[in-house]
Amino acid sequence: MTVADAAERGIVRRARWRMGLGVGLAVGALLALLGGIAYAALAHSQERQIHRELAWAAQHGRLAGPPGCTWIVIVDGPAVRYGLAPPPSGFPLRPPVARVSAGATGETSTVRRDGTVYYVRTQPRGDAVVQVIFDARFQMADRRHLLAAFALAAGVGLLAALITGLIVGDRAVAPLVEALGKQRRFVADASHELRTPIAQLHTRAQLLARRARGDVSERDGRDFDRLIASTRRLAEIVDELLLSARLAAVPADHAGSVVDLAALARSAVAAEAERATSRGVSVTLVSAGEPVAVPGIESALRRVVSELLSNALTHTPAGGGVTVEVGVRNAGAELVVADTGAGFPPSDADRLFDRFHRGAGAGERRFGLGLALLHEVVTSHRGRITADGEPGRGARFTVRLPLAAPMTPASPAPPQRSLRRLGV
Repeated sequence: MTVADAAERGIVRRARWRMGLGVGLAVGALLALLGGIAYAALAHSQERQIHRELAWAAQHGRLAGPPGCTWIVIVDGPAVRYGLAPPPSGFPLRPPVARVSAGATGETSTVRRDGTVYYVRTQPRGDAVVQVIFDARFQMADRRHLLAAFALAAGVGLLAALITGLIVGDRAVAPLVEALGKQRRFVADASHELRTPIAQLHTRAQLLARRARGDVSERDGRDFDRLIASTRRLAEIVDELLLSARLAAVPADHAGSVVDLAALARSAVAAEAERATSRGVSVTLVSAGEPVAVPGIESALRRVVSELLSNALTHTPAGGGVTVEVGVRNAGAELVVADTGAGFPPSDADRLFDRFHRGAGAGERRFGLGLALLHEVVTSHRGRITADGEPGRGARFTVRLPLAAPMTPASPAPPQRSLRRLGV
């Protein structure tokens, strides 16, 4: 499986689950809303019916329907009379009777006991006080059955909606995956086809400038230099696009490829020695002298180290310094490139890795692909790259990669810590 395949499958999987969960939650919320409305309507209707029966029985002293869950108690001084049957234990309620006897017009209360709810209506009737007790256990059971039915319907609806959402999501995202694949192939093909003619154009521009040197004016000489620089920058962009496309086509786990990150750092420092000296910038390599083995593609990781060092040299003025440190930390490989250059605002730390982002002082060389490409390289190697900086106080780029199996060095490494300085 390639990096692109793994990424696209991850996109499809996440999109399917998100769409499925979204549809399922929407259906579940709709059923819950309908269930809440139905429950409220049923409870309101039952409450009204119960209060009507209580009021009628209290007014007429007899039940409106067949007995079973309703009892009537008439309290006339010390005497207590019951209707067709005595009420449950604990009735009549004495406090409401006392308040009505003292002059209250009547009141309705609820009592929870014995696993049910009793509605109690107490009011005066002639010289006596009548109390009607209604057992609402059947109404409560109806409400529970309604809630259970809607909960079951919501669960079934949520599951059905989730399955439907997964199927619909798969079909909806498939064209996007296909479009991403076509875009990646187009970039790779176009970059590959452009690479040769651009290289030829750059070579011919150099030959023309060399032949015309001494026979053209100073102004024409500057135009030739700008033409050569422009073709060089165009070649760099095409190389970056081609490398980005190639990264998407390599195995996601980089099986069988082990790279010595410390050796890449030494090579990059040596390659930039002449440039550092000409710019008056010192370059310090800090290494333990032992291989730092990481799984990956050597050419891609070499690009990471070289680009970070080149970027640091570009932004460091004469008299400044660049430090390249490589080693093992927290069970992982770590590469740090720090400089004493212009730095950047902390708010730009994350945006530096966006495609086509150009920070202050980017210069003509930067087209916004370099750091974005490095981010692609590092993340495709299951690593992480971060940037820290302060205006006027330099920048620090840190690359963290997983370690591979221990490497056997070709020649014995020096046991002491290596500290190498180049430049001034």
